[in-house]
Amino acid sequence: MAKLSAREIVDAVKEMTVLEVKEIVDLMKEELGVDPSAVAVAAAPVAGAAAEEEASSATVVLADCGANKLAVIKLIKEVTGLGLGEAKAIADNGGNIKENVSMDEAKDMKAKFEEAGATIELK
Repeated sequence: MAKLSAREIVDAVKEMTVLEVKEIVDLMKEELGVDPSAVAVAAAPVAGAAAEEEASSATVVLADCGANKLAVIKLIKEVTGLGLGEAKAIADNGGNIKENVSMDEAKDMKAKFEEAGATIELK
């Protein structure tokens, strides 16, 4: 029997019914000791971990405004464009300052807020 290329196998599988594909999977388990579903499940967490490491955006969260509340409120106003009352509410209660910002921008914001005495988390 002639050896088939991966492309030829995929093209053949595309033309099969779901039942026929299931039969092939069962044969692979039986004849070759290979469980394609186990390989797919094992690969998924690895892909997820790589995505987390390469996160390109973050949410800047105020955990605590610290002792210099006025400076933190001014920074919140500057960064977000919010009014005084809204910025004060974030300083009082904590919460998201800005969402979906680039990691570089998030790190810069964190440094500014920490310089003012606030505790910031990047999520």
